[in-house]
Amino acid sequence: MNIDVVRTYYGKTLQSSADLKTEACCTPDDMPAHVRAALANVHDEVLAKYYGCGLVTPLALEGARILDLGCGAGRDVYALAQLVGPHGEVTGIDMTPEQIGVARKHDAWHRQRFGYAKSNVRFLDGFIERLDDLDLEAGSFDVIVSNCVINLSSDKLAVLRGAHRLLKPGGEMYFADVYADRRLPDSVRQDPELIGECLGGALYWNDFQNLAKSAGFADPRLVTDRPVGILDPAIAVRLSPARFFSATYRLFKLDGLEPACEDYGQAVIYNGGIAHAHDVFALDKHHLIPRGKVFPVCGNTWRMLAETRFARHFSFIGDFSRHFGIFEGCGSAMPYDTASAAVSSGACC
Repeated sequence: MNIDVVRTYYGKTLQSSADLKTEACCTPDDMPAHVRAALANVHDEVLAKYYGCGLVTPLALEGARILDLGCGAGRDVYALAQLVGPHGEVTGIDMTPEQIGVARKHDAWHRQRFGYAKSNVRFLDGFIERLDDLDLEAGSFDVIVSNCVINLSSDKLAVLRGAHRLLKPGGEMYFADVYADRRLPDSVRQDPELIGECLGGALYWNDFQNLAKSAGFADPRLVTDRPVGILDPAIAVRLSPARFFSATYRLFKLDGLEPACEDYGQAVIYNGGIAHAHDVFALDKHHLIPRGKVFPVCGNTWRMLAETRFARHFSFIGDFSRHFGIFEGCGSAMPYDTASAAVSSGACC
């Protein structure tokens, strides 16, 4: 991917989210109340220059150390700064001078708005493909987020490997991006406008799964997904017949996760206590765990709860001493919902 193309599109071509021609870089309106409240405390100029495609605000972040890859003007950084609290820290990285300049300009404004004695954010100039070049300690972050940026990278494997190196054991990468239902032709992948609109660099979803595993993130978990509407008819013609989806994944840094969901007769009980998840904890799209109920899980899911920051909120039943085969219901079909994949009639930004 041409760095100059991306810098020009996000630094000069786009002046606000209203300039977008697709729904790729948009966030749905149905966001949780606590996220909406956090965004209400973000400066208007920062909000106007937001080009993400999802919500990168996982739960249980109090006191966490977070890294935002491709932070842009800093909308997610400033939202997360409120969720981690004054004792947490959020670092944003971006390569576009105009974007990161806006983020830095409003640091003091946000600190005062949040009522913090000192700022808990910082912004670094850099490339997400070259995280090793930055002064960041390996294994020092609890969570790494990214919002509709990795598709813009020409070396996505380097991004994922760098993130894996920087995460603590049991940490997670929680990010939103755009994916395609097939591998895209060169005419799409090399089109500057389609690259800038977060479509030209979209990975085929199954290629992403394999790439994540190659980087050390076994068993990627899909959290949410939605079809992407193409608002410009001319762009829609150039992209046809490919379909695009905005999807949020969580990737845990856990050594020894298995390539399939294996059944060891285990279960968990969610005891509550996670803010904004009083009755149900959503690990991913297929694991909505009610509070107080014995909930059977595969070995990988058991470890994603037992060996991460969520452990203190669960009781754990069973071990790995007896194997019962593949966990019932696992499969390999495309994971996204296709029933509502028709082109949307309007923008969401």
